[in-house]
Amino acid sequence: MKKFNIHRVLDGLTSSPSGSSGGSGGSGCGLGGGSGHSGGTPGTPREEIPETLTSDYFQICKTVRHGFPYLPTALAFDPVQKILAIGTRTGTIRILGRPGVDCYCQHESGAAVVQLQFLINEGALVSASSDDMLHLWNLRQKRPAILHSLKFTRERITFCHLPFQSKWLYVGTERGNTHIVNIESFILSGYVIMWNKAIELSTKTHPGPVVHLSDSPRDEGKLLIGYEDGTVVLWDLRSKRADLRLYYDEAIHSIGWHHEGKQFMCSHSDGSLTLWNLRSPSRPFQIIIPHGKIQRDGKKAESCKPILKVEYKTCKNSEPFIIFSGGLSYDKPWRRPSLTIMHGKAITVLEMDHPIVDFLTLCETPYPNEFQEPYAVVVLLEKDLIVVDLTQSNFPIFENPYPMDIHESPVTCTEYLADCPPDLIPVLYSVGAKHKKQGYSSKEWPISGGAWNLGAQTYPEIIITGHADGSIKFWDASCITLQMLYKLKTSKVFEKQKVEGKPTAEIVEDDPFAVQLMYWCPESRIFCVAGASAYVIVYRFSKHEVNAEVSSLEVRLQSEIEDIISPEAEMIPPFPDASSQLPSLKDLSGSTNTMTSVGTVKDSIPCLSVKTRPLRMPPGYQADLVIQLVWAEGEPPQPITSLAANSAYGLVAFGNCNGLAVVDFMQKTTLLSAGTADLYGSTDPYQRQPRSPRRSKQFAAGLTELSDGPVSLELERCKSPTASDHVNGHCTSPTSLGCGSGKRLSSADVTKINRRVPGKPPFRKAQSAACMEISLPVSTEENRENSFSHSRSSSVSSIDKESKETITALYFMESFVRKNDTAVSPCLWVGTGLGMVLTLSLNLPTVDELRQTEPVTASPSGTLLTLKGAVLTFACLDCTGTLIHPPYEAWRDPKNNTEDSERARKRKLVMHSPSSSQDMAEHQFAIVCSEKQAKVFSLPSQACLYVHNITDTSFLLRADVVALCSSVCLACFCANGHIMILSLPSLRHLLDVNYLPVMDMRIARTFCFTNEGQALYLGSPTEIQRLTFSQEMCDNLQDMLGVLFTPVETPEAQYRGFLKGLFGGTGGTLDREELFGEATAGKASRSLAQHIPGSGGVEGVKGAAGSAIGELARARIALDERGQKLGELDEKTARMMASAESLSKHAHEVMLKYKDKKWYQF
Repeated sequence: MKKFNIHRVLDGLTSSPSGSSGGSGGSGCGLGGGSGHSGGTPGTPREEIPETLTSDYFQICKTVRHGFPYLPTALAFDPVQKILAIGTRTGTIRILGRPGVDCYCQHESGAAVVQLQFLINEGALVSASSDDMLHLWNLRQKRPAILHSLKFTRERITFCHLPFQSKWLYVGTERGNTHIVNIESFILSGYVIMWNKAIELSTKTHPGPVVHLSDSPRDEGKLLIGYEDGTVVLWDLRSKRADLRLYYDEAIHSIGWHHEGKQFMCSHSDGSLTLWNLRSPSRPFQIIIPHGKIQRDGKKAESCKPILKVEYKTCKNSEPFIIFSGGLSYDKPWRRPSLTIMHGKAITVLEMDHPIVDFLTLCETPYPNEFQEPYAVVVLLEKDLIVVDLTQSNFPIFENPYPMDIHESPVTCTEYLADCPPDLIPVLYSVGAKHKKQGYSSKEWPISGGAWNLGAQTYPEIIITGHADGSIKFWDASCITLQMLYKLKTSKVFEKQKVEGKPTAEIVEDDPFAVQLMYWCPESRIFCVAGASAYVIVYRFSKHEVNAEVSSLEVRLQSEIEDIISPEAEMIPPFPDASSQLPSLKDLSGSTNTMTSVGTVKDSIPCLSVKTRPLRMPPGYQADLVIQLVWAEGEPPQPITSLAANSAYGLVAFGNCNGLAVVDFMQKTTLLSAGTADLYGSTDPYQRQPRSPRRSKQFAAGLTELSDGPVSLELERCKSPTASDHVNGHCTSPTSLGCGSGKRLSSADVTKINRRVPGKPPFRKAQSAACMEISLPVSTEENRENSFSHSRSSSVSSIDKESKETITALYFMESFVRKNDTAVSPCLWVGTGLGMVLTLSLNLPTVDELRQTEPVTASPSGTLLTLKGAVLTFACLDCTGTLIHPPYEAWRDPKNNTEDSERARKRKLVMHSPSSSQDMAEHQFAIVCSEKQAKVFSLPSQACLYVHNITDTSFLLRADVVALCSSVCLACFCANGHIMILSLPSLRHLLDVNYLPVMDMRIARTFCFTNEGQALYLGSPTEIQRLTFSQEMCDNLQDMLGVLFTPVETPEAQYRGFLKGLFGGTGGTLDREELFGEATAGKASRSLAQHIPGSGGVEGVKGAAGSAIGELARARIALDERGQKLGELDEKTARMMASAESLSKHAHEVMLKYKDKKWYQF
């Protein structure tokens, strides 16, 4: 265990433990002077602080991915192992089994997955991708790896088929040819079915790509090939010729066999289904257009939309199921995508919320020549996965155990809490279970393969997601799973939007309730939400339903400085740049008209209207107070960029680019509403230009319309830390300042700006972190994603007269407010976009009984600290290096204390400050981290003990002080993709890994760290990616992950009977090895396909070693199965011998009986 002396400071430090840690003592300790003191300053502690964390404690690795696979393209199911695979357009594969079994794989090329095929009950999967490659995945390890790859160089893959218990894969191509691949060696066979040999020689046109391949259930030596133009060929693999050819004048999309192999069904582009009999291939013996109108004059029914897929499944005791997608009538374009189930004469149409990508029918048997007995249908939609129960007449759906609805409304922000109070998860589940949907199938979820156990990790974890519709979801994330606990709808406290006669002034177009920021105190269960329409809601938790009115406050935050808005055309308005808190939504767009219908300037009007009538609030989180910012002299309220609350103080604080507001949510009063410049007082280090009073009165032209084009984060990252550049009027420099900075526009820009539609709000739709491609055009989405700009500053010595200083970080704590303080007191730390740190002193009643009546005050203390870049986070350590948690009020349900009102009013406060020991209370360490650097200050002396210049060429997106292994560290995520861990308090480098370059703003908005070495971000618009930077968890991860392959005995084929086997017309068993092997078929052309060895590497070796037990178990089962079959054979042989002896005996007796009789005696 290493020890570091706090007395060693930068001024006297000659050798830094890290190359980038420290820098020069003069420039590193601050810009404003007075913040970079030496260790000898009076009040600086001299004790040695033990730091137990070293680099050996850290390693980065992904753990698990939750949510719906983004942009799905393919679906496959193993009917024996009962696991499901989903391929996507981004080259990922998700493999799902029972709850807890959820595996994520990624093709290195990122090419879209075209098709998936399981090697049934073999623990392997074949994927075909859009770059014409076949991959063989080994599923007998917890993290699947590619064993072989085959690259087709001259033809494009369109369809694949792998017969049950076969090692030869049929591959159809765009040219119409069919190739055969050995699954074991992944080598192409010399046996090729050329398209010109499959069709008749008299045919002059190309039949098109292969759209279907399947072997006949009756004879596996016959291969059915479907071509796009309507041609179907039954190919005899043994004789290498076509047995029969069928032609239809409509394009084919799919084909399904009857299990007897005598007939099959095709789906076509005109919405028709054709049924063909092999005995009369000249024309279909039945044509059905299920959704077509029947013509009165006997003509063919009208055409419908294409039937993209059909499955023909038989039942032993009922009519067959015909299930297909598409085929709806053209005259009903408003109808939603549908799945049609035809069972006998009954036709059921199941309307879906999203387009159908693919579907599969789950059957009792894997053998294609038996009655299929379907029991469920898995339907893969563009944004959902549902399973329909076919065993009940009303076809209910199964309740999905996977968290597939994370993206139900686009995710706008996230919070992650590990090692939270253990009673929270059961409580949230109990209140959330009352609102669950009803009407699901009573049967168990059919995708039940794999195995999973809890593992060694036992601490509870909760993930909170905020959404664009104002909803908030609480998830149980313990043991690397994800389960919905509770859903809160913040929009319920507001009136519905009115089109005309608005009493409010909406500033957000489409998502006025989008959640921007969240603050949760798990111990007190106080929950605060900041929304896109510039409001804050304070929630309290209760287990009982209440009917009550929601209190509301209106706060005016208007900056009297730095605001340059001119009504004259020749005056150039400033570009209102984005504010600087990452989870908030900063880009402004759309035109606006700040004049009301009667020509008056909007003033003191909130953006939304709070319901004034009593509301029924169910158990759970219940709104206690709504705080709204109001319009000020024609200017809309700016988005809230920072939020903090403290239950012990009963205060909530929030800020934006105009200033800071502090509200007492116990007394429902506003304590402070001030511009950022007012917080400095006489200590303001900047020269600021007062705002002209006449501009607001002459404000007639409205705010400027922002027509910013997409600005990539890569461009933004590549700027120098001191350079400033503008693209399409949008400030992209890492040094951009606040929400009012930017360049002056040209006269042409002003002309364009003035072309606006009256009545449109000045703010655009609330930005979704979930990448709104799913609901918006690409161009709009690019603007939404890329126009986000984070306020940054570096080495700033003066302020632009047009800039605004944004409040970027807030933190309540018990600390030393001023230099000469001898005891800790309640205070609020405030960080700004210019790297300034201010402290506000909070004066609270000394007796808790007077808290509801005595006034509370918040006043600036004059303390000023400086850093480079916008301040991101605060934390406080005691003199032993232990994290000091802010005080809180222990949660107590008010309903339980109605009998004793005095006791009900008395609060139980928990103070974490180390005030019990005078030695411990002598000093603290304040940790402040900005976008550019981290600093450790000694309190109350305010001496800068350590400074670490984190980055010069990029900037931090997220920084959190987290607990790990009974210690604390500073976790940072940089825009260039680096994840860095710094020790505390010495700020040594413990980890620096180039993990994930930020290519879009979704990751930047949603990345967050938490305790125990955990982190997460939105990996796609629909999926949450979790990762760990703890070496211990990386070591234990294999034990925590689910097992995909478990030894399961393959069901036996049904006995067909002697006569059916004799006269059934089957072609017997096909020896594919002899037919397709190199000895008979020869070698394939080397230029046709290239074999690539698998890249499983060490992980594949580990997986193979880990599956050794499974292999032994499988071998044992195979031996037992073989012994059992041999035993059954012996028994059958004995029975046959006994039967033969009995028959011989009876025959001999009959012979003796009739031996001496004459013919006329019979």
